[in-house]
Amino acid sequence: MTNTVDQIRQSMGDSLPRYYDESRIAGNIIDREAEELACISASAYDVLDQFYIGSATWGLTRWERIFGITTDPTKTYEQRREVLRGKLRGVGRVNAELIENVAAAYANGEVDVTPNISSYTLTVTFVGVFGVPAQIDILKETLREIIPAHLAIDYVFRFFTYAELLATEKTYGEVTATGKTYEDIYNRRF
Repeated sequence: MTNTVDQIRQSMGDSLPRYYDESRIAGNIIDREAEELACISASAYDVLDQFYIGSATWGLTRWERIFGITTDPTKTYEQRREVLRGKLRGVGRVNAELIENVAAAYANGEVDVTPNISSYTLTVTFVGVFGVPAQIDILKETLREIIPAHLAIDYVFRFFTYAELLATEKTYGEVTATGKTYEDIYNRRF
């Protein structure tokens, strides 16, 4: 945690003899040095943040290079982190748990993977989130890289049904008054 200018100034002032308390020159020096030390501290913590995918910003480009991902500056930091977490989770023996971990990184919710050995198919069901995840194309690409080529992948999405809408006891007027589109309602974003 970075120290504030006031905390640094207080600490520096407490370290000096009391006769400097009334000196404007000593006070000015302490103020300038406290400001500079606060900047250095903030910069050091910013560099430290780049060592972790969850807090990296300008360091995401380096993480993407490590994982062989093409940097897409049009995506948000969180979207880029999702891709990196998926790649990081996709290392190891390929089994249902690994695939669930990778898919959950992109879906921001629970995912269930069911193998169907007789038809050489894996079914990836998004159970913890409604609709199609925002980065489904990247997820498909990532899963295709880690799942053996002889297995087909089926994706099952959960959508908000009319029966579920009725169960909310909201009237049609209340739902349309929110200004949400049919797609927003279908994907339960209201």
